[in-house]
Amino acid sequence: MSAAQMPLAVGLAAVAAGAIAYVVLTPLMSGEKRAAKRRQSVSMVTSPGSRAATVNRREQVAKSLKEIDAKRGGTKVTLELKIARAGLTWTKQKYYVVSAIMAVVVGLAIFVITSNKIATLAAIFAGGFGLPLYVLSFLRKRRINAFITELPTAIDIITRGVRAGIPVGDCFRIISREAEEPIRGEFRQVVESQTLGLTLGDAMVRMYDRVPVSDVNFFAIVIGIQGKSGGNLSEALSNLSRVLRERKKMAGKIEAMSMEAKASGGIIAALPFIVATLTYISSPDYISLLWTTDTGKMALVGSAIWMSIGVFTMKKMISFEV
Repeated sequence: MSAAQMPLAVGLAAVAAGAIAYVVLTPLMSGEKRAAKRRQSVSMVTSPGSRAATVNRREQVAKSLKEIDAKRGGTKVTLELKIARAGLTWTKQKYYVVSAIMAVVVGLAIFVITSNKIATLAAIFAGGFGLPLYVLSFLRKRRINAFITELPTAIDIITRGVRAGIPVGDCFRIISREAEEPIRGEFRQVVESQTLGLTLGDAMVRMYDRVPVSDVNFFAIVIGIQGKSGGNLSEALSNLSRVLRERKKMAGKIEAMSMEAKASGGIIAALPFIVATLTYISSPDYISLLWTTDTGKMALVGSAIWMSIGVFTMKKMISFEV
């Protein structure tokens, strides 16, 4: 090969090497670019998309809560609702009849004891209006306490049923057949409401109207959100059951710690009656001046009012809510 042909050969070799490199490296570079694009697209899907899904989930939950609060806020506490909260099946007419009987009985008792017309009228008013409402309040509190005691067990039954693949409605039917009262009656009303066409969330809102405590409120919110927005119902109910049991334990601890204060308040409130009884036994003519003279009657009324204020104040001081 002559000297004049050497540059031409070197140039041709360089061009051939460049062509080979282009043919070999171009697919590799394009593959890396495509891989980079795929990674970028995947990162865009997993990061902004997941955040968008989270925001959407929160918006759905907030909307569900607003709907539940709107349905609950319009409930008016009527006489029928008070009777239902007490666990009674009375009608309004039966309630009025029972109130009239109580008014007559209390009025006659006070008239026989005092022979005072004003005291008899006051007793009739108290027996006809105050005493029936007090009975309803007492029955309502007792029923709510029994319901709160059994509610975590019912929630555990639903949790196990959902994890086993049983529908929520069937879990409610199991509780309505096999649980203790008042859980059984309340869940039966929920099942009957669903049979009439109500959704489970609306039926739970009605349960909260009949049992107006925070535990039932939490339960209704969990069921309502799951029905509208979806989610892991078994995990949510499991957490709710644990929270309710912890609240029950805390209430028991507070009850035990406040027993001394309640015992002291009871002793202080009972002292005037104990002293009056002992004085009447030992010296009846001495203490009878309190109800045989006008000054004594005024003193009795003033003492009763003042003592009632003290009793209510002590009760407020030693009552704790969890």
